[in-house]
Amino acid sequence: MIAAAFAGLGAAGVGLLLRFLSGKRLPRWIIPACAGLGVLGYQIHHEYTWLSHKQHQLPDSTEVVAVEHGGAFWRPWTYAFPIANAFEVVDQANMSVTESDGERLVEFIRYRFERHHMDLVSHQAYLMNCTTQELVPLTGEPRRPQLAALRNLTDDEPLYRAVCEAG
Repeated sequence: MIAAAFAGLGAAGVGLLLRFLSGKRLPRWIIPACAGLGVLGYQIHHEYTWLSHKQHQLPDSTEVVAVEHGGAFWRPWTYAFPIANAFEVVDQANMSVTESDGERLVEFIRYRFERHHMDLVSHQAYLMNCTTQELVPLTGEPRRPQLAALRNLTDDEPLYRAVCEAG
């Protein structure tokens, strides 16, 4: 909010300078118009750099496995250039790998980040059978598999590659 206000003030200063340099031939409304464009420009920049900014805050051991893009009618430019609204990561440093009956099992946590007025972060524990490519969520304490939610992954899915091909 503070950065947007300063962007508006700076752009208003540019409008004031342009009006002064034109010998006051430019209309007075150029100053608030520049201020509005400055705030809007900052907001657009902030929305499009949210994903990379959040990724830089994460540890190096995390890998992005999914990104959701979208648009909104009050942001018509997002239909041509969709913005990232959410992404999911796996922290490869905190995976627990075990072998059972010749099958490689990996327990991990998938984190989901959503862009709202305040960023939302949620997490879910999973168990991946890398041999059969089966993924099942874990719930409760101790963690128990929810077999009704079992799903199969393919070789080319980013989640499978991040979990089963890591290290």
